[in-house]
Amino acid sequence: MLNAIAQFRENVKRIRELGALAGAVETLTTAAIDVSDILRSQLVLVVSALDHVIHEIVRVGMIEAAKGQRPKTDAYYRFHLPVTAIETALSGADHETWIGESVRKKLSWKSFQDADAIAEACRLICGVNIWEAVGTELGARPQDLKVQLRLIVERRNKIAHEADMDPTSPGFRWPISASLVDGAIEFVQKIVEAIFRVVK
Repeated sequence: MLNAIAQFRENVKRIRELGALAGAVETLTTAAIDVSDILRSQLVLVVSALDHVIHEIVRVGMIEAAKGQRPKTDAYYRFHLPVTAIETALSGADHETWIGESVRKKLSWKSFQDADAIAEACRLICGVNIWEAVGTELGARPQDLKVQLRLIVERRNKIAHEADMDPTSPGFRWPISASLVDGAIEFVQKIVEAIFRVVK
């Protein structure tokens, strides 16, 4: 699980470097150079980093549970594996192969960006209410955390699926700023670090 959080931290570092690049370009050039798409890419990438780290934390947690290194949850016991995974396990293959790959394939089509989807994923490896626990970790109301995450993901979706175009002003994109993006990155990082502390 340490590898998953280390990769997330590296992803966030690279995302922040994009912001520094945008700031440098803005400082060195005129207002005619629009860096707003760099900011938009940061928002898309930080939500992607969130999705990826939840997938990895759950995959590793499922392997640890199968090995007896963490308590098994009710959701763990309800998780369906294909017969090929069982046959691979019976052949003596390591846990990474039979359960790790099965979890990766089964969850690959799922998106862990929405608060409820993240909670569902975490139930596979952790018996606590993830948002209550994260709220306690961060000293915030779980509902407030969920709302803030939803707003970040909604903005990411506007960028990724609608070219960030404002339908009320045809031909114009929704405004974006470095402070908005920095705030979103900071929030997502705090959420992920809290989730990691709760589930590890």
